[in-house]
Amino acid sequence: MTARRLFWPGFYGLVLLAWAALWAMGQELRGFAAYGPEFWLALCRAGAADLAYLPLAAMWAVMAAAMMAPTFVPALATFLGLPARAGAMAEACALVAGYLALWAGASLLFAGVQWGLAGQGWLAPDGRSLSGPFTAVLFLLAGGYQFTALKMGCLTRCRLPLTFFMEHWRPGLRPAFANGLRLGADCLGCCWALMALAFVGGMGNLLWMGLATAVMVLEKLPEVGRPVTRPLGWALVAAGVVTAGLALAGA
Repeated sequence: MTARRLFWPGFYGLVLLAWAALWAMGQELRGFAAYGPEFWLALCRAGAADLAYLPLAAMWAVMAAAMMAPTFVPALATFLGLPARAGAMAEACALVAGYLALWAGASLLFAGVQWGLAGQGWLAPDGRSLSGPFTAVLFLLAGGYQFTALKMGCLTRCRLPLTFFMEHWRPGLRPAFANGLRLGADCLGCCWALMALAFVGGMGNLLWMGLATAVMVLEKLPEVGRPVTRPLGWALVAAGVVTAGLALAGA
């Protein structure tokens, strides 16, 4: 019982710690604001990418933990609501570890994309888009993805964690970790395009990322999320069209 009482405070404590670390990293990024696109391009040409890529990937991993762990709460609560058994708390920790491990792997890809775009002068050091057309593409991509079968399939599985556990649950730490990976893959399929909107607000903008987190949490709630998904898609498409129009007008 003691472990069960400590689990949720520990979980939310880790989430808060991730947000605090993200804030601190954002402060560090602002210190490099003087380095423009030429700085990034020079680093890439000098072969210095290996030195800066790993910290960037770590920042994405922290951001993924801060933003995506709250969206995992319904699945985690469902898992803990299964019939009581020995080792349940350890399995819950393994489930969380698998989920975050999947997102840590995805962070390597996000960091690579950011590094490449920054080297081309499209992003500021904090990951914020410097290009109106690119920002428009991000909005249109995220909005259009809301209507795809892949998005809806992944989102449906995220909304039905009990069905998932009835199909995949097996006792033991290794199966729990594997299920965390599976749930993380569904979450990635559901949310990657919304996560990519970090390139619009920048990685140091906690308000922007907090809003994105709230949207992703709401989307995964069955009763609340279903009426949200398509209107959100249309809103993002509209934002893309407006941004593209402003970019063309300023060209």
